Amino acid sequence: LESKDLINWSRPMICFTKDDDFWADLDYWAPEGHYYNGKYYIISSFRAKGKYRRCQCLVADSPKGPFKPVAPDPVTPEGWHCLDGTLYIDKKNKPWMVFCHEWIQIFDGQVAAIPLSDDLGHAIGDPIILFYASDAPWSSKTMKAAGWVTDGPFLYRQENGSLIMLWSSFSDEGGYTTGYAVSKSGEIYGPWEQQEFPLFAMDGAHAMLFKTFSGQLMMSLHCPNRHE
Repeated sequence: LESKDLINWSRPMICFTKDDDFWADLDYWAPEGHYYNGKYYIISSFRAKGKYRRCQCLVADSPKGPFKPVAPDPVTPEGWHCLDGTLYIDKKNKPWMVFCHEWIQIFDGQVAAIPLSDDLGHAIGDPIILFYASDAPWSSKTMKAAGWVTDGPFLYRQENGSLIMLWSSFSDEGGYTTGYAVSKSGEIYGPWEQQEFPLFAMDGAHAMLFKTFSGQLMMSLHCPNRHE
């Protein structure tokens, strides 16, 4: 969608359609748009029947597309059930994908990071685990029978130089919830200190930060989390 005032929006436009060679036809979830090195990228989750859900980068010369896969294969590790990839550029101007290793595979969901090639097409190192869903003081203590959820990481460098990460899980009283963590090192490696209280706990989450045309910092999220 396109807008000049963030209030009135165009009709949706299709910016990516798979071709016969693309590996996935299920779970086209949580696409994020990023401008990087003069091109526009989408990082999204994808899945094919009988395969794990994984994250992959698409590229185009315009935010309207058409987007094409940077490389044929996903970026997240083979054999990992993953979703919600986001782009992070470190202090050395090197790209990373931060993503969720899903609770449905490992019970206590993880937020992980993996270094990328400069074109965002390939992982160039091993993944590192940044933290677990259960690390957050606000995350629900009643979900242990089903698992601990991690969703929607988003990195943001504050004006004072500190690095924070918004991410989502469930809280006992708020339903779907957005909290945040602060990197003690100011870099992706952490260690990540979870904040005691969430940012939003009214059944809305998977948040990102952006600035309006006038420079006001805003948070976007989806709410409520009912699936009908």
